[in-house]
Amino acid sequence: MNLDAEQLDRYSRQIILDEVGPEGQGAISDGSVLVVGAGGLGSPAIQYLAAAGVGRLGIADGDVVERSNLQRQIVHGTDDVGRSKTESAAEYVADQNPHVDVETYGDVDEGNAADLVADYDVVVDASDNFPTRFVLNDACVLEDTPLTHGAVYRFEGQTTTFSGGEPCYRCLFPEAPPEGTVPDCAEAGVFGAVTGTVGSVQATEALKLLMDVGDTLEGRLLVYDAKHLTTDFVPVTADPDCPVCGSDPIDSLSGGSYTGRCSLSD
Repeated sequence: MNLDAEQLDRYSRQIILDEVGPEGQGAISDGSVLVVGAGGLGSPAIQYLAAAGVGRLGIADGDVVERSNLQRQIVHGTDDVGRSKTESAAEYVADQNPHVDVETYGDVDEGNAADLVADYDVVVDASDNFPTRFVLNDACVLEDTPLTHGAVYRFEGQTTTFSGGEPCYRCLFPEAPPEGTVPDCAEAGVFGAVTGTVGSVQATEALKLLMDVGDTLEGRLLVYDAKHLTTDFVPVTADPDCPVCGSDPIDSLSGGSYTGRCSLSD
């Protein structure tokens, strides 16, 4: 490892783990993770990835901080209201761990998703809308990049990991639901600590992928109910007719539609 004494001290509690050790810490420090969404899920993911010493951390989000975000989006503070979320999050990381290189981006769409994904080892989908989720999935499959997905609703959360092959997010959700059938946080509300739980699992998955340690959630959807404190695992299997990872997959994002139902022609 090319770490100085301060860094060795900083990461000492994870380096002493047999499953991490110098090689694992080296993999983390040499690794890169793109977090898409600097909100409720992205905040804890950013915090733990930066604390663990990920060498390069990409943060993508086109929104600004609102006061109603502060109940769950914990990388932002009262003084950040009105600021770009990426600017606020990058400042948080710089204060938490100056050894992490941060790169910031705006919204992710079909025009830039493939290039962004190709530049990182792992992608954390902490977005809050279906077009971003689908374009990230499709880009990750095309670029063979692992993706950890998370979503929250009221007291519930879900998360899983896709290897960049099959199955993929479209095997689980082939299309977005009809517009207006799924309320957003402003309409339905969200219990802030749930986002911390799910986002932390996503960070854990990303770090394990960088180190190639343990078993990920690939092939399993973790469903978390904070109100009753239960967890369930739903099997996720490959769909042979999936237009992204199936028998006749797409070869670029250009032929897809990432508005409305986010459907693809196979």
